[in-house]
Amino acid sequence: MQILQLIIDGSAQGCIYGLIALGFVLIYKATETVSFAQGELMMLGAFGGLACMTMLGFPYWLAILSSIAGMALFGVLLERLVIRPILGQPAFSIVMLTIGVGYTARGLITMIPGIGTETHTLPVPYKDQIWNVGALVLNVEKMAVIGSTAALCLVLFAAFKYSKLGIAMQASSQNQLAAYYMGIPVKRINGLVWGLAAAVAAVAGLLLAPITFVHANMGFIGLKAFPAAVVGGFGSLPGAIVGGLIIGIVESLAGFYAPDGIKDIAAYVVVLFMLMVKPNGLFGEKLRKKV
Repeated sequence: MQILQLIIDGSAQGCIYGLIALGFVLIYKATETVSFAQGELMMLGAFGGLACMTMLGFPYWLAILSSIAGMALFGVLLERLVIRPILGQPAFSIVMLTIGVGYTARGLITMIPGIGTETHTLPVPYKDQIWNVGALVLNVEKMAVIGSTAALCLVLFAAFKYSKLGIAMQASSQNQLAAYYMGIPVKRINGLVWGLAAAVAAVAGLLLAPITFVHANMGFIGLKAFPAAVVGGFGSLPGAIVGGLIIGIVESLAGFYAPDGIKDIAAYVVVLFMLMVKPNGLFGEKLRKKV
């Protein structure tokens, strides 16, 4: 029963990793670049929800939807104004640009008096509620993370499989040149992918905020989400969620059974093991190059 409790707790944390990793994979599949600003986009989404609730007085659900929509628009503008002009440059330049975007976002939030330097509580209706299921003690905040992640995955699956926009995104991610010749507006699709990645990051931030509070440094969790994307396979959307669950559960078990300090490095130990056994990740595609 103790192990089951740890697995449930680890799954909740793993869902957060998986959602952030989903943003990594979406952007990588669309533009073949890696955005290291996903953690900070998650942080901005959490602060957006906090501002809507506490400053604007929005009810909970309206604040959540407004924050997600605002971050989606921010992602589109970020791609159009910052990322698109540098596309075609060496990958290292784009990676450094996304790192700079993340540091800039964190710095700007920190500069806001009375907000950026403090730790805030997101006022959610289910705060500190507990469900007792037999011998299990289920935290409603963590169950909301698991349930919301499952619902979001179903929505994304349906969108990518049945909607014209989702099919266009898949076509663009597989071969941008062929998609362009088939009449798909690749540049517009790339902007929408960045918007979708930012919206998913905002969902992760809003789900994480009731558990760990809202603060300027909460974006550092993105450093744990990157190993989740590697474990699942960097080109696989389901792999991002599975990789996040693996990292979260391993961390939870390591934190309880292993010596102190092992939990902090457990994610990277899993990555090293995966790279030795299956370098492309659990769901990654095998790429071969003829010389």
